[in-house]
Amino acid sequence: MSSTERGRADTPPVDDEPDTGPIGPIPPAAAAVRRPVPALAVPVLGGVGLAVVLGVYGRLHEPGTIAVNVAGFSGPAYVKAWLTTLAALLAVVQLVSALNMYGRIGSGSPSWVSTLHRWSGRVAVLVTVPVVVHCLYAFGFGYDSPRVLVHSLAGCLFYGAFATKMLSLPRRDLPGWALPVIGGVVFSALVVLWLTAALWLFTTKGVHL
Repeated sequence: MSSTERGRADTPPVDDEPDTGPIGPIPPAAAAVRRPVPALAVPVLGGVGLAVVLGVYGRLHEPGTIAVNVAGFSGPAYVKAWLTTLAALLAVVQLVSALNMYGRIGSGSPSWVSTLHRWSGRVAVLVTVPVVVHCLYAFGFGYDSPRVLVHSLAGCLFYGAFATKMLSLPRRDLPGWALPVIGGVVFSALVVLWLTAALWLFTTKGVHL
């Protein structure tokens, strides 16, 4: 065997060609970082699209007189405040159960914790539906004061982040940090909604039904 043939035999075969970019080959580490981005693209774009649609509709829609009212409450404002409070409490359950499932609190995660996590999230979103329907139809996207503007932005962000989370759950190719970050945005937006609406009402008008 000649020296040339011996050198070819000693050279390990290359199975795959390196990833290439617009300016040449991409190092393996950079390629690994870039691959998760397309997995998040569809969920994030879907969530952003929903948030924008809600904001544009709320801004362009002519406010009406539709009100969500329930017998036993003093008015629609308190119905909204207590529904948002319930949603915020359920969001705390979501946060605690998620921390337990990820091993951040507790020594183990019982089988029922995942069920509690799923259903507390579903009920939390369901109880906000009458609130968002009332806000969109009766008030629209408000910006008359900093509180109202922050409240309107938080409402759009909440539903946009929730849509992103729902679109992300079926995927198995997401980076490990994706769902915790998206869930944190959902939780934070709901807390801001409660602070700028329910807590404001309770502190200015009093706590009652």
